[in-house]
Amino acid sequence: MMHKSKENEANDKLPTFEKIMRDYGSFLVRNYRNELYKQIVGRVEKAFIEMVLERTEGNHLKASRILGINRNTLHSKIDKLGIKLNDFKV
Repeated sequence: MMHKSKENEANDKLPTFEKIMRDYGSFLVRNYRNELYKQIVGRVEKAFIEMVLERTEGNHLKASRILGINRNTLHSKIDKLGIKLNDFKV
């Protein structure tokens, strides 16, 4: 019998991305009717980039490798999304 790791057990308790989007979806549709796709993609993209920058302590090269995008693309997205790099540097 295979035992689940503590991390897998914790992940099982987290809501799925699909459930979060369904629960949050009606709010988004009401408030962002004409820009729904842009709002969702921007919010999710910003959250992922900030999470990776925090993990890499603001290191663009490491963050771009984790995200699977070019470093210059990451820099462009940081500017476009208004991410403040000083928040992640140690």
